[in-house]
Amino acid sequence: MGEFGVGLEKERALADRMARLGVSEEDIVESFIRSSKPGGQNVNKVASCVYLKHVPTGIEVKCREERSQSLNRYRARRILLAKIENALLGRLSQERQAIEKIRRQKRRRSRRAKAKMLENKHRHSAKKERRRSIIEIDSG
Repeated sequence: MGEFGVGLEKERALADRMARLGVSEEDIVESFIRSSKPGGQNVNKVASCVYLKHVPTGIEVKCREERSQSLNRYRARRILLAKIENALLGRLSQERQAIEKIRRQKRRRSRRAKAKMLENKHRHSAKKERRRSIIEIDSG
């Protein structure tokens, strides 16, 4: 386990992503605050909520998903990098691509596409029908 309480592989992946986006640890201001989520004594005593600010872009992130401060530090960095990537790459980012994919899936099919799809279904059904035995056809 490394600095963030996750595996070394995940930390390396985070460092690689930071390097790819040109974000360094010096650019990030990190502070810890008490979480406002339910959690009883742990939340009231420990400052497990992590606040990150990327100074060059001005993007701010708060993470209080986990009970552990180190895991929140890791998750906050991942969220921050996703926001920076979205700001830098815009249309090319993974989040944007996922949204576009859902939009395309929900789009209504054209009449021609529907007709072609139905024709393929009828052809497939006829092929399956020819495979049935004679006894099944008589009784069914």
